[in-house]
Amino acid sequence: QVSPYSSPWKPTWPAYRLPVVLPQSTLNLAKPDFDAKAKLEVSSSCGPQCHKGTPLPTYEEAKQYLSYETLYSNGSRTETQVGIYILNNAEGRARGRDSEAIGKSRRKRQIYGYDGRFSIFGKDFLLNYPFSTSVKLSTGCTGTLVAEKHVLTAAHCIHDGKTYVKGTQKLRVGFLKPKYKDGGGENNSSSPAMPDKMKFQWIRVKRTHVPKGWIKGNANDIGMDYDYALLELKKPHKRKFMKIGVSPPAKQLPGGRIHFSGYDNDRPGNLVYRFCDVKDETYDLLYQQCDAQPGASGSGVYVRMWKRPQQKWERKIIGIFSGHQWVDMNGSPQDFNVAVRITPLKYAQICYWIKGNYLDCREG
Repeated sequence: QVSPYSSPWKPTWPAYRLPVVLPQSTLNLAKPDFDAKAKLEVSSSCGPQCHKGTPLPTYEEAKQYLSYETLYSNGSRTETQVGIYILNNAEGRARGRDSEAIGKSRRKRQIYGYDGRFSIFGKDFLLNYPFSTSVKLSTGCTGTLVAEKHVLTAAHCIHDGKTYVKGTQKLRVGFLKPKYKDGGGENNSSSPAMPDKMKFQWIRVKRTHVPKGWIKGNANDIGMDYDYALLELKKPHKRKFMKIGVSPPAKQLPGGRIHFSGYDNDRPGNLVYRFCDVKDETYDLLYQQCDAQPGASGSGVYVRMWKRPQQKWERKIIGIFSGHQWVDMNGSPQDFNVAVRITPLKYAQICYWIKGNYLDCREG
């Protein structure tokens, strides 16, 4: 909550008391098949009302869903069981509110009304934060840089719920870089109106983590809540990254809005930015009608809010864009684009994957 002393126009990052998610035991698994087709979107018949009617997981279920599978670049994989500590009851109260879902006729799949997406051109923009944190996965999705060697993306970009997607064993992450003619350096005489030619430079992925909630759920009603994965690169990318944060309730987001950039496949080679209002939420999902096409899934959904201790504005990733979904709204189909929220438990898990020390994960 905003204190009476802070300026009312500054939406402030809430302070959360975070649980701790720690590995308990690790089991070696057989090498997987890599034969799933890369699906760039996931659909589910369970809409906001259906999700809100589902009870939050029990402690034992939460431990099961947050256990995770790790795939290494040599094809070996492990399953890690986790323990969860210091759960406070406040979490159970963060259930989503009901809000009117606005149904609009659509001209084109995932584009609502007129197309509100912006292609980002020119190396000045593409190489600048926050756009520079968006990367492309070799399986066709988008990811976001969240640490020196880590990329956050959607689980369905690498795993279909049963097995790994074709190409995951040689998974690479692409960074847009300027393309110089004849290997020459900067050419300052190029006219600013012309977009600079960019090319992808690729870095191999060393290992991936996918929560068991996705693997067991197989994108069914609960699986959607766990559609996220973390990739660790073989070497640091040397770019500025965006930190993850716990997703505040939609009514606390600045203007009720979210932002994300991704490599939508109807604009090949372009990074596409958009922002829009959140229409509805559940404890684990945000429903919105941001214009998007397949290829954007895995993008980090972010907001910019005031960080009171440091007295500065900070952007953080509060969700992962999962994709387009037809949902049943009181018997009539309604379509949304869905993002998975970073809840306190997911924050604790993803942060531990990144840092390897829960003491570094106490502030969401």
